[in-house]
Amino acid sequence: MSDHIAPITGKDTIARWLAHPAGSPIIREFLAAMSQGQDSKDLDNVTGKIQNLPLNALVELSQGKLTQDAVDELVRQANGGVIPEESNAGASSARFTGKTVIVTGAGSGIGKATAEQIIAEGGRVVAVDISAERLNQLAKEAPEGSVATVTGDITNDADIESIVKAAGERIDGLANVAGIMDGMLPLHEVDNDSWERVMAVNVTGTFKLSRAVVSAMLETGGGSVVNVASEASLRGNAAGTAYTTSKHAVIGLTKSAAFLYGPNNIRTNAVAPGPTATGIEGDFKSEFGQKRLGPFMALIPPVTTAEVLAKSITWLLSDDSENINGQVLASDGGWSAQ
Repeated sequence: MSDHIAPITGKDTIARWLAHPAGSPIIREFLAAMSQGQDSKDLDNVTGKIQNLPLNALVELSQGKLTQDAVDELVRQANGGVIPEESNAGASSARFTGKTVIVTGAGSGIGKATAEQIIAEGGRVVAVDISAERLNQLAKEAPEGSVATVTGDITNDADIESIVKAAGERIDGLANVAGIMDGMLPLHEVDNDSWERVMAVNVTGTFKLSRAVVSAMLETGGGSVVNVASEASLRGNAAGTAYTTSKHAVIGLTKSAAFLYGPNNIRTNAVAPGPTATGIEGDFKSEFGQKRLGPFMALIPPVTTAEVLAKSITWLLSDDSENINGQVLASDGGWSAQ
């Protein structure tokens, strides 16, 4: 690569890669290979949806089809065989110094990004997930003493007790991030097991942990709770029936708690993400659902990253949002404005 061409890294967006003289032919060839079988119009549509994502985000978005090593190789090709140092500019402040925050779904996606943001700002995280391996990796990469891991199921009462115990004497915040999708199944195709599983994780688990945490916050003088809802909590054409219903319930839980406990210095808000690059499965398992929902999915804004969503969540968790209670923050790239 010529000396006058600025380096490009995995932290740069797809749009920047497409505009980069050395990166453009490499990323175009890569995207074409990844989209074999699609015509040029479909490829342009996919590229438009992911243009704001950093190249590194495609690793998780691909759900195992693309490795970090493969991405690193693209970076090498665009930079004359070397991987340039990635800047850490824009480091976080210290809004969570001395605070303990529980984060569910902390092993991956938005939950992991939220935990990492809190840790970067001086906080201690009680990281909760069903995957011990992912939690151990999070703890391994974090400063000593900044992470307490709890492998468990938020629908299980004994696991709820373990989470609260791990937090210690004071809980300053709770980010209810853990959730599952529903295969975009319409009402008439939802079986009992699918309905109960989605409602258990997305609603009952959020309810049980919130109940325990709010009880603790009442004893210690307050705190902040942020529930991760969804664009599906704001409209009926973003997901299947079970998921949509569950996320509407999360908004009801949010508003009720905000009203009831606001005078006790406990704020409860929600973030409604739009399209986000995470490992959560969002495939259609219904021909009926795909036919009806598909045209609306074509209108969604470009996909963003879990790190961007973490910024919205941590803002609501922090004292920066001290006058915000009972609100739903649509962090969706403008989707809800349609």
